[in-house]
Amino acid sequence: MRKLLIVDDEYNIRRGLKVMIERQYPEMFEITLASEGEEALMTILDKGADIVITDIRMPGSLDGIALINRLNELGAKPKVIILSGYDEFHYAKEAIKNNVQEYLLKPIIREELFRALSRVLRDLLRNEEISTKLEASNHYMVQLRSSQLNYIVMNPNITPEEISKIANHIELQSYDQAFYIGLLKPVNNVPRKIEGEQFLAHIELLLEDTGLDLDVNNVHFFDKDGSLAIISTDTEIFRYLAEHIGDKELFNYSIGLSELCSGIDNLKACYLQAVEALKYSFLQVKPIIIQFADVKDRDNQYKLPIDQIQKLNNMLATDRKKEMKELLLDILDVKKIFRYDISYLEGIARKLNEFIFDRTFNIYGEESVQILKLYKKVGSLYSCRNFQDYYHNVESLLVRLGDYIKSIKSVHVDHKDMRRAIQFMQENYYKDIDMAVVSNYVSLNYSYFSQSFKDFTGVSFVNYLKRIRINMAKDLLEQTRNKVQEIGEKVGYANSKQFNRTFKELEGITPIEYRNRM
Repeated sequence: MRKLLIVDDEYNIRRGLKVMIERQYPEMFEITLASEGEEALMTILDKGADIVITDIRMPGSLDGIALINRLNELGAKPKVIILSGYDEFHYAKEAIKNNVQEYLLKPIIREELFRALSRVLRDLLRNEEISTKLEASNHYMVQLRSSQLNYIVMNPNITPEEISKIANHIELQSYDQAFYIGLLKPVNNVPRKIEGEQFLAHIELLLEDTGLDLDVNNVHFFDKDGSLAIISTDTEIFRYLAEHIGDKELFNYSIGLSELCSGIDNLKACYLQAVEALKYSFLQVKPIIIQFADVKDRDNQYKLPIDQIQKLNNMLATDRKKEMKELLLDILDVKKIFRYDISYLEGIARKLNEFIFDRTFNIYGEESVQILKLYKKVGSLYSCRNFQDYYHNVESLLVRLGDYIKSIKSVHVDHKDMRRAIQFMQENYYKDIDMAVVSNYVSLNYSYFSQSFKDFTGVSFVNYLKRIRINMAKDLLEQTRNKVQEIGEKVGYANSKQFNRTFKELEGITPIEYRNRM
């Protein structure tokens, strides 16, 4: 039986999922329940788990994302299905980064749950078949080298001494004098584990008739991004592989090649050269080999086009689609991108996310999750096939977001929701109300209400409420002899200093000066 762990802080959801799964898959799962992340982690460490279904947001020190991160750190990697509410898009992005298997939105639809479980079960079966073949193949050293080399290249604090010690342990002493590292990145987009096995088999077949062998005078491993890293004492293997780029469309690949390195303690630095070189293949439509020596001196004295990106954001939801596309073309200027260091393009991608895409999702909340798939590609630069693909995805997302925002605004702005909000404020200005109270009253998302209110009135919620209260205070100052402090309390200010300060801010004089002027 498969071990399945359900993690959710809501009892009814835990029990409901358990009942649904047991009815659909009788005798298939040994199901355990946990109400929060810490309990789930202890259960997995104690009993193990093949599949984890977890809510993203839970009380305690470990929410869903933190639980996944802890499991990755510990090397315990069950298949994960995430459950989430619509208003948790920033969590969805984090889940994507952590290679979560499936992402389901609440309320859970049983058919979607069963389809997700079926996909996970198929993936588990494929992985087990691969593992069985590996165990039967006497590849212990290959696996050990792979894990240790990944540890070296992924550890940010590793020292040269520690690298040398590990290299000796996995028998890499012969590479101490001189070596190259090449990174081969497959261009097809099948699941990574299967892709790795198929891709490796293709490379070995390609080298079969040449006298070159990945396991002779070379060491190879797959890094965390699914690229095949090859450590070799000469460039012959890379020259041959470069000549055969594009021979078969299914197994196309690009290569990033380091400079000649010496000293095994420089292994990580050499690997990072190959990583940097491989990034530049993103700028090419067809697979290619890029040598670090050819790109290391690219101009890095640049200024990111922040002002233009902010201007692009301002054009969203307007009728300036043509101008918006022209501005995007200027921001992603091909000449500049090919002249500058690759960090220039990476910086632009980050700023587009920060100033436009992330901001839009934060304001409009759950409703824009429908564009999640396109955002998934654009939000992570290298998830696109190449620069051209990235450019077209950004352009498409901008247009779709703009149309979406316009459709949302046309439904709410200048309609009854805003008028109801204003009427509520006029009737309750003297009470302790704020934007959370009013947005809840009209049943709108807090962030969306804030933006819509400003669009409707031309001023922020806070300033609009101030004006209502001060106008009422002016009437009371004119029509009654009540003390200033009493009038402040009557219009919603428990603190007389705050009342005086706000009154002077809006009217230019104090309440007493206003009364004495009459």
